[in-house]
Amino acid sequence: MPFKPFTDYLLLEKNYSVLTVKAYQKDLEVFSEFIKNEFGDATINHVNYAQIRNWIVQLVESGMSNQSVNRKISALSTYYKFLLKVGDIQVNPLAKHKALKTSKKVQVPFSEREVKTVLDDICLGNDFESVRNKFIIELFYSTGIRRIELVNLKLDSIDLKTKTLKVLGKRNKERIVPLINTVVQTAILYLEKRNGLESILDKEMLFLTQKGVKIYETLVYRIINGYFSSASSKVKKSPHILRHSFATHLLNQGADLNAVKELLGHSSLASTQVYTHNSIAELKKVHVKAHPRSKK
Repeated sequence: MPFKPFTDYLLLEKNYSVLTVKAYQKDLEVFSEFIKNEFGDATINHVNYAQIRNWIVQLVESGMSNQSVNRKISALSTYYKFLLKVGDIQVNPLAKHKALKTSKKVQVPFSEREVKTVLDDICLGNDFESVRNKFIIELFYSTGIRRIELVNLKLDSIDLKTKTLKVLGKRNKERIVPLINTVVQTAILYLEKRNGLESILDKEMLFLTQKGVKIYETLVYRIINGYFSSASSKVKKSPHILRHSFATHLLNQGADLNAVKELLGHSSLASTQVYTHNSIAELKKVHVKAHPRSKK
């Protein structure tokens, strides 16, 4: 496999996820095929920016979004940086490339009322799935955990004595997140229901299906989308919106940006700052209402 040294580097040294590495490899294979078809004896390791630019134009003309094109070029850029690192090339052909402009989509968080409505409705059920689903929603909203992080939680990730959750984030970066009392109570009830399942195949995993196997990402999405469809009219109803709601509501209540960054598992403040636009909107409301010079 021609890209194995690169994929091993991403997996073992950079701690990229398996899915990300597969996506990068696919992008490299597609570009290699393009180079071969368009320029004959050219190879991916020996191209110039003009040739890469031809691929970018083809992708855009095919109807692909600028965001998707940027992701593919990012994979290519990472590959060339690797080739530089190991000495296979002397110049990165993408060194002066500028990403295509993309429109930033504003993620609209759930309101506190919408979250409360959903959690109140789930309280009506006391079966395994109702309790599990409530625990999932409470964890998303009280910790800001990512969907894949939640799916991969182990049974020993949660410590009820210290009221903390050990989360393994991107690139195997571990963080400890505190749990509020209501979540701990739901966790205790869920663990009781979990222990009562007829059979448990994935014994080390925290979240299971009714059949005792590890929960999966699409099911988690359906759970969130299903419950919030009856409580919210927002277009997007996903686990990420709950993560977004967690961050926004904390900032609205005056939480420190650096603290929210740590809770979310972000590597830089820039990633966390995308959540501040809603808190700024709340500040504007307070400012207009309270300032003596504002129009009543």
